[in-house]
Amino acid sequence: MYSLVKPLLFQCDPEHVHELTIKGLAKTQHSPLAALYRRSKIMNPVEVMGLTFDNPVGLAAGLDKNGDCIDAFAAMGFGFIEIGTVTPLAQDGNEKPRLFRIKEADAILNRMGFNNNGIDYLIENVKQSRYQGVLGINIGKNKDTPIEQGKDDYLICMEKSYAHAGYITVNISSPNTPGLRSLQYGDALDDLLAGLKEKQAELAVLHNKQVPLLVKIAPDLSMAEIEQVADSLVRYEIDGVIATNTTLDRDLVFDLPHAHEMGGLSGRPVQNKSTLVISELSRRLDGRLPIIGVGGIDSLTAGREKMAAGASLVQVYSGFIYRGPALIQQLAQHL
Repeated sequence: MYSLVKPLLFQCDPEHVHELTIKGLAKTQHSPLAALYRRSKIMNPVEVMGLTFDNPVGLAAGLDKNGDCIDAFAAMGFGFIEIGTVTPLAQDGNEKPRLFRIKEADAILNRMGFNNNGIDYLIENVKQSRYQGVLGINIGKNKDTPIEQGKDDYLICMEKSYAHAGYITVNISSPNTPGLRSLQYGDALDDLLAGLKEKQAELAVLHNKQVPLLVKIAPDLSMAEIEQVADSLVRYEIDGVIATNTTLDRDLVFDLPHAHEMGGLSGRPVQNKSTLVISELSRRLDGRLPIIGVGGIDSLTAGREKMAAGASLVQVYSGFIYRGPALIQQLAQHL
């Protein structure tokens, strides 16, 4: 069915299609119409970070920013789901247009800017969900929060989401919030990780459960920067890392429509770049914490490359948009 609908969807504005799709899934996820997209989940369990994932294929953050349709995506067969990025306060994000397809390269370019309804709205949706699998909550900072106070935003989101999350991801790698990527480096990273680990210890006692803390990094890091990030992750005993977010690199799409729009590029053009970061990160970490691989996974071969590079789990976003739900089944069964 997706192959029939996709040409029609791709004729329309991508953000408008996204909004309509999310609304449609939210309205149908608890109705008989969910049969239109429900698939038998492939059970291929993976044990990572003390959690049991039904299969190694997850939905990447960004598609369901507010947790509006958790049960709909669960019905499609994902082994785990990550919602967000969410911020303490609701915010509109950047001006439109801010989402573009680069169809010739099976890519998406966005500068959304963490548009979301705020952490309280997201938590209410999580409470209403029937989903029993591993749910990741991806947290960020509000655009208007000065970068030197960014840690406070992460701590607010962490405190509110801790009881409801299977794991929490700290997004410090989106290119669409000014200054955010500076938190990936040096003293700023160390200060953030120290504060988050202290809060995690407090919340573990309060809620009597240990919720893994992950950090999501960019694909544009140099080898020296990857080494420094890996050292910080190990030193502060972070539970896992997601590699990678979108890229600012346009080398593979420079001559295509929309390629020079501001924002982060995802999909096939980031595939190899992401895999290289995973490979180098895996070498530096030497098995001390797991990697979730994301970036351009649009086929079984691409998924296997991520696993061979050192990923324990994978996530899809752009590949899911271009290939449809069948991609989930294929990856879940064979990875």
